[in-house]
Amino acid sequence: MAVYNGRTLDTQLIITIDGPAGSGKSTIARHLAERLGIAYLDTGAMYRALTLAALEGCVDLDDGAALTRLAAACRIDLALPEAPDRVYLDGHDVTEAIRRPTVTASAHKLACVAELRQHLVEEQRRIAERAQGLVTEGRDQGSVVFPGADYKFYLDAAPEIRARRRQAELSAQGECVSYGDTLAAQRERDARDRSRREGPLKVPEDAIVIDTSALTIEEVVQALLDRIGKD
Repeated sequence: MAVYNGRTLDTQLIITIDGPAGSGKSTIARHLAERLGIAYLDTGAMYRALTLAALEGCVDLDDGAALTRLAAACRIDLALPEAPDRVYLDGHDVTEAIRRPTVTASAHKLACVAELRQHLVEEQRRIAERAQGLVTEGRDQGSVVFPGADYKFYLDAAPEIRARRRQAELSAQGECVSYGDTLAAQRERDARDRSRREGPLKVPEDAIVIDTSALTIEEVVQALLDRIGKD
């Protein structure tokens, strides 16, 4: 049950946070869910988990039908009350494994498969039905998956800022990548996400847009909480 400033919010509260890579949406969504006491759903982790399954199962990443069959056969568990920050694939904890560079580099191929996306959209909606309130983030949460969400936010930041954040994240994981390469990869990813036919990255209708370039994590979280608290 979501509670803010002593006020109990709708028990089926749905909050979507969309935005490009490096805008801070994953971190913000996690913190916001924690502050409200509700579940957090990282939809990108679902695509990563299936990508991992495809790579380990030697499934052709260009075979949409095979990938869709794989998605139907796999069980992905997220937003579990007993393990909110963990990702499970067929009962196995893959939280760290889905962050491998090989998985990151290939996940976009699954995101372009219409039937697979629809399967995951239905899964995301089922997770929301089971949860007592949910903060969900991704590229199409407010525009496609939950167009009727109670609150829609779209986080953005200057490309250079987002690239610096990504470079720092990779460095923390032990990967040494230049700023120039990181920025180039991010621009390619942005173009791909915005131009894909299925679930493209865009500002959802009625979404509140927040530029996180010069804001701290706490400042962004508070901005979202302030908006939620006004209604």
